Amino acid sequence: MLSLVLPKGSLERATLELFDAADLTVRRSSDRDYHASVDDPRIERVRFLRPQEIPSYIEQGLFDFGITGRDWIAETGADVASLGELQYSKATSDPVRVVLAVPAGAPWQSAADLPEGIRISTELPALTRRYLEAAGVKAVVIPSYGATEAKVPDIVDAIVDLTETGSSLRKNGLRILDTLLTSYTELIANHAALADPAKRAAMEDVALLLQGAIRARGNVLLKLNVPAQDLAAVTDILPAMSSPTITSLARGDMNAVEAVVPKRGVNTLIPALKTAGARDILEIPISKIVE
Repeated sequence: MLSLVLPKGSLERATLELFDAADLTVRRSSDRDYHASVDDPRIERVRFLRPQEIPSYIEQGLFDFGITGRDWIAETGADVASLGELQYSKATSDPVRVVLAVPAGAPWQSAADLPEGIRISTELPALTRRYLEAAGVKAVVIPSYGATEAKVPDIVDAIVDLTETGSSLRKNGLRILDTLLTSYTELIANHAALADPAKRAAMEDVALLLQGAIRARGNVLLKLNVPAQDLAAVTDILPAMSSPTITSLARGDMNAVEAVVPKRGVNTLIPALKTAGARDILEIPISKIVE
């Protein structure tokens, strides 16, 4: 029913891991294969392409939906529908930023300080030109095809580049002057495909599974038994996503408690629960949380 396009390159591994966690495992003959499949009746065709190309191809109707970054949607100006942010990136769950970076020792403190004719290298020339025009800066924008940060200062004076942590820029003697855009990965769709009720329902199903897999990251399910007299003390220290589920057991003075909690800190939470009276504590990994 659906044709899906996924990003090749830096987002590829994280995207495959996300689809696997959502029970939408992507299968292909090798890592270099641009054709793939998903064992799901809703998805009949899968392709891998560079994320820069994906918004335009979806706008043109070559694919029904796909994954790319908000940065490339803004760069291409593609008219596509968003099915929601997918809060993951190549290394963390944080967004990437499109930033203007200059040599650490440069005197400029804002874009308004940039001199006329400054040379700026970037893989996002359209977005960069719009930003500079709005800031009233007359610059020479030079398209870059990789290793943008390495071109300062002998080739260009400044860059506009993507960064997740800023560490690569600092290593190359650069500092961030301004942020043009904060970009999460997005699931986007062709407008005509989204207007088809059957395709829309199928795409929304896929989006639900992907969002559920993202929500589950960093969380675990705790199951424990608690005597009635200790129930209040135990539930008071449970950092549950919502109220914990409490079930009275056949043995009248015992309750079964279940709660989804952040995995970070569970190493101190479990001993505290034990001290408060909890017994038979189980920590269980979860793959999806669907609200």
